Amino acid sequence: MNSAVAMSLTCPGLYCGRITVNGSVEGECGVCPRGERANIQKVCERCTESPELYDWLYLGFMAMLPLVLHWFFIEWFSGKKSSSALLQHVTAMLECGVSAVVTLLLTDPMGNLSIRSCQVKELSDWYTMLYNPSPDYINTLHCTQEAVYPLYTIVLIYYAFCLVMMMMLRPLLVKRIACGLGKSDRFRSIYAALYFFPIITVLQAVGGGLLYYAFPYIILVLSLITLAIYMSASEIQSFKTLVAKKKRLVVLFSHWLLHAYGIISISLLDKLELSLPLLVLVPGPTLFYIATAKFTEPSRILSEGGSGH
Repeated sequence: MNSAVAMSLTCPGLYCGRITVNGSVEGECGVCPRGERANIQKVCERCTESPELYDWLYLGFMAMLPLVLHWFFIEWFSGKKSSSALLQHVTAMLECGVSAVVTLLLTDPMGNLSIRSCQVKELSDWYTMLYNPSPDYINTLHCTQEAVYPLYTIVLIYYAFCLVMMMMLRPLLVKRIACGLGKSDRFRSIYAALYFFPIITVLQAVGGGLLYYAFPYIILVLSLITLAIYMSASEIQSFKTLVAKKKRLVVLFSHWLLHAYGIISISLLDKLELSLPLLVLVPGPTLFYIATAKFTEPSRILSEGGSGH
């Protein structure tokens, strides 16, 4: 009899629960309030845990994404003769940094740089709308909620603040310092941001759960590809040409930091202490590229010489 009553009180589905009021469970099964999640007993429980290191690394990746895109388009549209690129890079970093701090301060607990969160248990936690149960196979019980609070919405809020900060600061800065660009070119990096912000917002809204588990591999693959493209475009054939310009060293160390970031993120999925020695492989792609460039350079010279004859 008791077991039958217990079963009747159990909410269906993965994420439906009952609300607790003054220590007693009340109400019908439904969606839990924001910042709460249904526990094993199907009772809405307040999320009081702190994000794990992997969660912070994920948030760091999503925070770096608009900044890297800003830097790419600033460099792409600034031109070689423009002296405004450096200040625009610094301004973009300031915009993203201020937006990140404001977002953390406005997230519960407000006024604190730390946040409380629900633990991510599986991929379905990111897509609760796909798991609304139909107990009678006719009516659907809607229990869509942010089971990964606040990892889903905090990124969207951060992107909104980044866009507002950019629109407040960047146009005035570019108008004053973009001396090496024409009137039609100086705002192109801003126009590009107006395109990529909606794209990465939709990417987070639709594929947030996939990005959560795949971002370490995305970092490693993209950083390796972009490093190879940059070194090839810059015609870096030896360490001498690599250290000839400070800008090349900045780009190189930035990619190395991304390599290390991706390795540490992947390591947290297994055992960090066993995977940390892999950090010695961070300079490996650069060394491999320079080594292969030395071998391919003589053959390229001979082929050019032969065609000249």
